[in-house]
Amino acid sequence: MPLLATPILLCLHLLAATLWVGGMATFHVAVRPAAVDTLEPPQRLRMLCGALGRFFRWVTAAIVLLLATGFAMVQLAGGMGALRWHVHAMLGIGAAMMVIFAVIRLRHHPLMAEKVAAGDWKAAAAALARIRQLVFINLWLGVAVFVIAVVGRAL
Repeated sequence: MPLLATPILLCLHLLAATLWVGGMATFHVAVRPAAVDTLEPPQRLRMLCGALGRFFRWVTAAIVLLLATGFAMVQLAGGMGALRWHVHAMLGIGAAMMVIFAVIRLRHHPLMAEKVAAGDWKAAAAALARIRQLVFINLWLGVAVFVIAVVGRAL
């Protein structure tokens, strides 16, 4: 089992990262634009608020899995001092992504949900716009982590 520990941890780590980054990409480039094209603002905002809430529960679980598997792999590798620069870069960018996600999840999404429930479509749309901006930033940070993970090993 010790020989399989790192590959299993890495597989779980990559699955969690893919869920998070792939979900952001799907939401940003497909789900929201389709909702804009097909739904009126009240229905669109209700649907997107609900979909984001579901997605954010999955992202929260993915973050827990990323942290658990990431730090387990660090320990198996001999600790932080034994790691190359690209792992430190991935951890730093990942930490920034988690902070941004926390702001979205704990501040902007609850505000959006509150405004949707109250039928304040203008304020709900403004909250969604802020969520979109932060998701866009996180999406590109996530892409950077994938690039660093692959290219960093070769440098």
